[in-house]
Amino acid sequence: MNKVKQGVCDCHAIHEDVVERVRGNMPASENFYDLSNLYKMFADNTRLKILWALSCEAMCVCDLAVLLDMTKSAISHQLKSLRLANLVKYDKQGKVVYYSLADDHVKDIFEKGFEHILE
Repeated sequence: MNKVKQGVCDCHAIHEDVVERVRGNMPASENFYDLSNLYKMFADNTRLKILWALSCEAMCVCDLAVLLDMTKSAISHQLKSLRLANLVKYDKQGKVVYYSLADDHVKDIFEKGFEHILE
């Protein structure tokens, strides 16, 4: 008698046309890697609070530190990660640097996440 391991399919593709359609539309592996890294940015409570604040209004590091009761150094560290992930941008005005969301896509992603958890 042929025993099959639980959760392991030992058959060939039944719907080859479906498999080929999906394969033809599947993004490159690098795109999945980039998307995974994007979502990692949303996996930190502090970064989420910063993104929420910046979705309301552009803010400087000092104001974010006061708002979140954190050090400027800790805020700057998180902002650097968010900037490298293209989620926030900055605008230097004199000696003050104001951070804001990089674009409307970031706000959309953020809002969709809240919409999902609050439904």
